[in-house]
Amino acid sequence: MNAAFDFTHHRILVTGASSGIGREIALQLIASGADVFALGRDAQALAELGCHSLCLDIADSAALDNALQDLPPLHGLVNCAGISRLEPAAAISAEAFDQVMQVNARAAAQVASRVAAKMIEAQIAGSIVNVSSQASLVALDDHLGYCASKAALDAITRVQCAEWGRFGIRVNSVNPTVTLTPMAAMAWSAPAKRDPALAAIPLGRFAETAEVALPVLFLLSCAASMISGVSLPIDGGYTSR
Repeated sequence: MNAAFDFTHHRILVTGASSGIGREIALQLIASGADVFALGRDAQALAELGCHSLCLDIADSAALDNALQDLPPLHGLVNCAGISRLEPAAAISAEAFDQVMQVNARAAAQVASRVAAKMIEAQIAGSIVNVSSQASLVALDDHLGYCASKAALDAITRVQCAEWGRFGIRVNSVNPTVTLTPMAAMAWSAPAKRDPALAAIPLGRFAETAEVALPVLFLLSCAASMISGVSLPIDGGYTSR
């Protein structure tokens, strides 16, 4: 798939850009002419993108603030960094729950806060896309912390939309189903786990990374200039049932 977007002269930060969906988004933006700032934990993977790189653990609040302080005002942000710790609802641990919330919700809110403040100061009517999950909309076994964190991210999206709309800043989230990154392909390879999930998706398949990246580019672009505050399922119809 090729992105039919032009982001020339647009500075855009992508978190979670070392791998998976975040890496695909960064690559699509680079191909569309954007000046991309890629944030992740894998220095080699970031270097291979050939753009500006910020190598750090997004859960480190102080290091994150320091890195964001050095960035110029941006035109766009994609909050894609995320983790999952699977535990049964009857056996959750404070450590795992807090870690998932720290990365998926708090860090995303922190990044958007700092980026939006600079947008407002520079009078840039920017666009922010938070990468959520279908897990914010439906219950998934052993995903209590993950579901909670992504539901929080959707709520964060709505508050940011309401507060920053007066400055022309749009904020949306996308909510993908299982997306075939190398990690997900391995995690969902067992037929006992894969087949029921596929049966619940009307299109009968999982998503490819480009099928998530291109809707993100749409929401970043002027083609979505009147869209803000939405949570867009990218799930082949899974949440329609």
